[in-house]
Amino acid sequence: MGRGERVAAGERGATTIADRVVAKIAARAAWEALDGAPEGGAPPHATVTVHRDIAHVRVGVELDYPSDIGTQCGEVRRQVAQRVRALAGMEVPEVLVQVERLHSVHSRVKAGGRAQ
Repeated sequence: MGRGERVAAGERGATTIADRVVAKIAARAAWEALDGAPEGGAPPHATVTVHRDIAHVRVGVELDYPSDIGTQCGEVRRQVAQRVRALAGMEVPEVLVQVERLHSVHSRVKAGGRAQ
C-alpha cells in the first residue's frame, strides 16, 4: 500500500465501548450534576444499552427533599448526555432519570434525634 492511499473502513478495525463503561460515565456525570449524593444516600447508578453509536441511558438517583426535583433531573439529563457524547462519542437521544428516594432533613431529625 502506497502513501496517500485510503484504507477501507473494514480493514482499519473498530473500537467498541462496553455498555458497562458507558454506564460508569453516565453515573459519574450524574454525580457531577448533583454535586454528590445526599447525606445517607447512595450515589447515582446507571444502566445503558448501546446499539451502534446510540446509547439509551437510565439513571437512578437519590435527592434531598425539599428541593427542586425537576431542575435537578434536568441537569442530570443534560450532563449525562453531554459527557457520554464527549467521552464515548455516542449519541444520547434520551436520558431517563428515576428518583428512587428522597432524603428529608425532617426524617434525619427523627432518626437521629437532631438535624445533622
